[in-house]
Amino acid sequence: QVQLVESGGGLVQPGGSLKLSCAPSGFTFSNYWMYWVRQAPGKGLEWVSIINTGGRSTYYADSVKGRFTISRDNAKNTLYLQMNSLKFEDAAVYYCAKDGGFNTMDYWGKGTLVTVAS
Repeated sequence: QVQLVESGGGLVQPGGSLKLSCAPSGFTFSNYWMYWVRQAPGKGLEWVSIINTGGRSTYYADSVKGRFTISRDNAKNTLYLQMNSLKFEDAAVYYCAKDGGFNTMDYWGKGTLVTVAS
């Protein structure tokens, strides 16, 4: 069955960096666009970034553009999110998600918590 396991979250000071990873299984990773989304405490889901199958096309929410970088290694079956210049408002649970077609996401991981505090 499809599984997505995120890792790499933790506590970081404002201005710091973290790199999240997502390990997918149960499907052919290289055939699917992949997402990162996040949910801050008390708020709804926010789309963060998306990457195409080959990794050459990437898109970002305005809130993270220029600070976050999505990437993938299809040979290692891994999705990444490099987060730099972190702000208090970046604190959230971060999820990777598999593209379900027609701008939907059909499978999610359990998330990894990013805390930004001084």
